[in-house]
Amino acid sequence: MRNLTELYRMDLPHRAISVYIYLADRAGKKNTCWPSIPTISKDLKLSESTTRRALADLRKAGLIQTEQRYRENGGNSSLLYKLGG
Repeated sequence: MRNLTELYRMDLPHRAISVYIYLADRAGKKNTCWPSIPTISKDLKLSESTTRRALADLRKAGLIQTEQRYRENGGNSSLLYKLGG
């Protein structure tokens, strides 16, 4: 998203706007980042369930895509967030 004004005009709850801005701030040149839900929650002072709801809002709005990442031993790692929209 080039312009945050577009984000503010969307019918999104404030939790989703906060999380999107957080992810955008951490995204690199490829518009991707991978902070964990506990990290996002702690940094934004949101509960983990609120953070999960915000991420669902953003996926539904088509602003992010998520991809599960895995550790070498096959266990789950944090999600990869791809920003778009």
